[in-house]
Amino acid sequence: MELLQLSAVAAREAIAAGDLDPGEYAAAWQEAAARDDLNAYLWRAAEGGGEALAVERPALPPVAVKDIFCTEGVSTTAASRILAGYRPPYTATAVRRLLDAGAPILGKTNMDEFAMGSSNENSAFGPVLNPWDRERVPGGSSGGSAAAVAGGLAPWAIGTDTGGSIRQPAALCGIVGLKPTYGAISRYGMIAFASSLDQCGPLTRDVRDAALLLGLLQGRDPMDSTSVGLPEAPRLPEREDLRGLRFGVPAELARDDLEAGVREVFEATLGRIEALGGELAEVSLPSAELGISAYYVIAPAEASSNLARYDGVRYGLREGGDGDLLQMYETTRAQGFGAEVKRRIMLGTYALSSGYYDAYYGQAQRVRTRIAADFEAAFGDVDLIVTPTSPSVAFRLGEKTDDPLEMYLNDFFTVPMSLAGIPAVSIPAGLARPAGGGPELPVGFQIAGPAFAEQRLLDAAHALERAIGFDARPAAAAAEGGSDG
Repeated sequence: MELLQLSAVAAREAIAAGDLDPGEYAAAWQEAAARDDLNAYLWRAAEGGGEALAVERPALPPVAVKDIFCTEGVSTTAASRILAGYRPPYTATAVRRLLDAGAPILGKTNMDEFAMGSSNENSAFGPVLNPWDRERVPGGSSGGSAAAVAGGLAPWAIGTDTGGSIRQPAALCGIVGLKPTYGAISRYGMIAFASSLDQCGPLTRDVRDAALLLGLLQGRDPMDSTSVGLPEAPRLPEREDLRGLRFGVPAELARDDLEAGVREVFEATLGRIEALGGELAEVSLPSAELGISAYYVIAPAEASSNLARYDGVRYGLREGGDGDLLQMYETTRAQGFGAEVKRRIMLGTYALSSGYYDAYYGQAQRVRTRIAADFEAAFGDVDLIVTPTSPSVAFRLGEKTDDPLEMYLNDFFTVPMSLAGIPAVSIPAGLARPAGGGPELPVGFQIAGPAFAEQRLLDAAHALERAIGFDARPAAAAAEGGSDG
């Protein structure tokens, strides 16, 4: 258990100094992953079959990888039945960079199907459970990665963020989740949902671990024309105060339905910023409140195009047909895709259809441009922008599955940053009780910065994290021996 308490940064230093045997350390984490009763993993390295992912000289903690990243010879499903049994012939660049740096793969984590969801209830392999309260969701779509880290089943993990799918589950599980600037990390080998929005990023127990993992992942990749990397590799943050930094609080993102406990923690965190020497100022993001509307046109439209390739011909599931090609297409897609994926394909196809393209998709893209311009103007007055990460703490399993709009609104605070392509991080800021009562659960605090300002973001988040002193260990304890959080 002492080994599992080490941060990833501390473990790396101990391995480098010869004070920690990497084999013993990896075995301890494999044993921890084998105790998974949160449904966080879809495949674990200890089960075998990952010869192509072997690391000759481990130098870093093993990493849990969202099952949306292609891994050579290992099942990669994006949590969809339509990719059942698919074993890619290559490994995603992000995963390859971790392997080359000496980070073994611990396992592939559960997720919302094709990264479409905010609760991890859309997986074809069943929902992931929140380690703080197993009757609640961990958030999504990277819920398996977030739950694995929070529940003591992995030292760190990677996920993907399209509209908040790293930050929101990080908030609901009480860990750190970072969405880098669009293009900072290669998307090659990352199964596409919405290509202009998808971005890989870290889920970790603290900000320094996030900085270390980001440094391993970032960089330009000739296999991905949208990748540019960061101007310089991030260093581990050491900042202890916020003097000289100005934080913007956007009035337009205030919500009447923000849970009282979340609002209380958010306001208390603003007080901590001032206590650390930071300055608060109100900023205007006039178009940000339209982010959800624009996102749920743009993302489904891109998904409609990206998911057209799943037709039963090239890989994965094939059902029906009896020699009739069209029938085979229809039967395979009907049986292979889940309800939420079908909903978004239909929404996206409609938005791109003749006579509606400009009214819906074109208009949404214009809103997206306005949102990016609003952020650029705001960053002329402030260094960083802060909001809650999620309007509520983790909600109960099944609570919002019958109301897609209510589910989509979980991304209200995270979507604008995704549309603008700017970096944002969620850190745990405290605990609050749900509106309907229950155990205290984590609340996330989101900090966003200008494009490629990851170092500024990490420095500020580290200083604030130290002041908050959040203890994520209760989640790991709950995962081991109880469901009351």
